[in-house]
Amino acid sequence: MTIRPIWAPTLCAAMALAGPALAQPAVTRQPVLEAGIGGGGGWLPDYPAAGQNHLQGLAFPYVIYRGEILRSDDRGVRSRFYSSEGIGLDLSFSGAFPSRSDDNKARRGMPDLDWQAEVGPSLRLTLWRDMDTPQRLNLELPVRAVFSTDLSSIHYRGITLSPELAWERLNLGGAGTRLRLGLGPIFATNRLMDYYYEVQPQYALPDRPAYNAKGGYLGTRLQFSYRLPLTERIAMVAGGRLENFSGARNDDSPLFRRDWNLSLALGFSWTLYRSEATVASTASPFD
Repeated sequence: MTIRPIWAPTLCAAMALAGPALAQPAVTRQPVLEAGIGGGGGWLPDYPAAGQNHLQGLAFPYVIYRGEILRSDDRGVRSRFYSSEGIGLDLSFSGAFPSRSDDNKARRGMPDLDWQAEVGPSLRLTLWRDMDTPQRLNLELPVRAVFSTDLSSIHYRGITLSPELAWERLNLGGAGTRLRLGLGPIFATNRLMDYYYEVQPQYALPDRPAYNAKGGYLGTRLQFSYRLPLTERIAMVAGGRLENFSGARNDDSPLFRRDWNLSLALGFSWTLYRSEATVASTASPFD
């Protein structure tokens, strides 16, 4: 089974959005620890500007932890350094699944794209909010180091910068729902561009000449997610991403096949365990 790499909306990230309902203002306490299973599927591009999409699916266990500093919840795994009404600074973590090159015509015969992980600081600036609705508009500035592994060794793959203007709306279509729309460019260093677009001489073919990728602008993405709790313990999530790579730094690579990529995903989560220990909800329904 092939799972798409980091720039597609990985199902792992999509399923994280399907966690239990967000705390509402009337709720004063939540379990410190929750655990359950998630799963789903999606129609995803093989890599940025790939010429092929594939239907993929997976199931996995998940854990939600609401600590004072380390948190794992519907927004992912992060360490909260600072948070206020207008500014937040987190150490965020993310990841992506491997992609088999034999499943992609452009990359056939080349090395696979391995498991990937991201880690780095993310600054959030809240530009506007309406707590009566509730909704808000954020400028998010994540900078992350990227690593890949075949489970026998780890390789550093460079840095990504992906500023995003994000609108979030709670309780649209039902209590506990969360809608998020985000738009922004993606920039990557030479190492990560090489990982996706480089063709080393030993892999060159008549229709796939050798190519040395360059760092810079990768593309622009518009993404959305909508999470709908069905019961106290079961929730569904739908997500998607539209990416444009016109004018990208490596649009002359033989592995660059399309100016547009479309991704769609649908998943669920089922909470099986909730700790008796609880923690007070934060003042903001978003956090």
